[in-house]
Amino acid sequence: MRYAIYFTPPPGDPLTHAASAWLGRNVFSDLPVDHPVVPGLGLHEIAFHTALPRRAGFHATFKAPFRLAEGQTEASLLNRLMRFAGTVEPIALPRLEVARLGDFYGLLLSNACPQLDHLAASVVQEFDAFRAPFSEAEIERRSPEGLSAPQFANLYRWGHPYVMDEFRFHMTLTGPLLAKDFQRVEAALRHQFDPVLQDRLAVANLALFVEREPGAPFQVHSLHPLGRISVRKIA
Repeated sequence: MRYAIYFTPPPGDPLTHAASAWLGRNVFSDLPVDHPVVPGLGLHEIAFHTALPRRAGFHATFKAPFRLAEGQTEASLLNRLMRFAGTVEPIALPRLEVARLGDFYGLLLSNACPQLDHLAASVVQEFDAFRAPFSEAEIERRSPEGLSAPQFANLYRWGHPYVMDEFRFHMTLTGPLLAKDFQRVEAALRHQFDPVLQDRLAVANLALFVEREPGAPFQVHSLHPLGRISVRKIA
């Protein structure tokens, strides 16, 4: 079993509904969802382009998937996560927008958000004691030859290349695309997501995801609201 600490909107959020339909799977229930009918892109094309993010589920990564270190348990991880979440206040994000990152598309921030970068780095550091170190074979499977020097150092130190100064908040919506497909896929994504991106999103929870066996889809195990309990009760 592997665990990951992500952000994903709550199950009733309009963005969750839009993403579940686009990806073809609800990350809370693990049930399939019908793809939307969008201009210019067939249902079979959506299914093909979303195969990779469908298994991962709709999320933004803070602590990448890890196996528990020797001596750690799910109960101890949950206890630490609940306590940590209570020390962090919710963060109102800049507007999200459909954008391309390399050869895939996702939802990215329209402006920088230093508070979010700080939270992401804090999660990586706070929960690293729960992560079993990678073997050399596991390092090699992550294609380190394609990484920059800082990314390679992050992979060894933190188990993921894109953390700390290399972190960029994104919520993946496609697998790798060919350049000839960029325009059509982007138009379809805007049709699906622009209506639900008018309202700003807040990072108001940390989500524990689980992969119950190798190759299984990642699913939400539990949501952990940010902020002090006393403040949340008043609100």
